[in-house]
Amino acid sequence: METRTLRMIFGLSSGKEWVLSLSNPRTDLTEGEVTTAMQAIIDSDLFLVGPDMIVRAEIVSRNVTEVVA
Repeated sequence: METRTLRMIFGLSSGKEWVLSLSNPRTDLTEGEVTTAMQAIIDSDLFLVGPDMIVRAEIVSRNVTEVVA
């Protein structure tokens, strides 16, 4: 079974990274869609210690093989 996760990595003013992971992203996501979503998260001010800048985004695929079910 393959699982996919969209990881959006943001920068904080402290120099640290802030990561938001979302399971099961669409397979046809574009760079523009992800960048727009990340900027909307930054602009929303929803978090007490929230992101200040976009660093990168990545889709992580993972294969899991059950040995004992």
